[in-house]
Amino acid sequence: MTDEHNVLGGPLEPCGTDPMTGFFRDGCCSTGPEDLGSHTVCAVVTKEFLNHQRSVGNDLSTPRPDWAFPGLNPGDRWCVVAARWLQAYRAGVAAPVVLASTNARALEIVPLEALREHAVDVPADPRSLS
Repeated sequence: MTDEHNVLGGPLEPCGTDPMTGFFRDGCCSTGPEDLGSHTVCAVVTKEFLNHQRSVGNDLSTPRPDWAFPGLNPGDRWCVVAARWLQAYRAGVAAPVVLASTNARALEIVPLEALREHAVDVPADPRSLS
């Protein structure tokens, strides 16, 4: 898939495929020079996180087919912009993070301690938590 590493130093694991996430829409929080936003944090979005992002002008709930963006619902796993995740963290509404799927490049923006504070271990099928 990728030779990039996660924040734990291991190989970058997939973040999510339903919906298909990643700057390159490959299911991973891979990045490169064209990813100016650094879509490197694998988040499990929550209602609070989505509401906060909408309130600061980053509507992640509304589908945008022109950008191959389906619109997100609570529980979706999505590669979010590192600076946006940090913004939500500072506002007290950070989404949970899948560390093994969060690109090490996120550490250029977000402290590892903040990511660890919100780390979760998400099963392949989150519906199994119901």
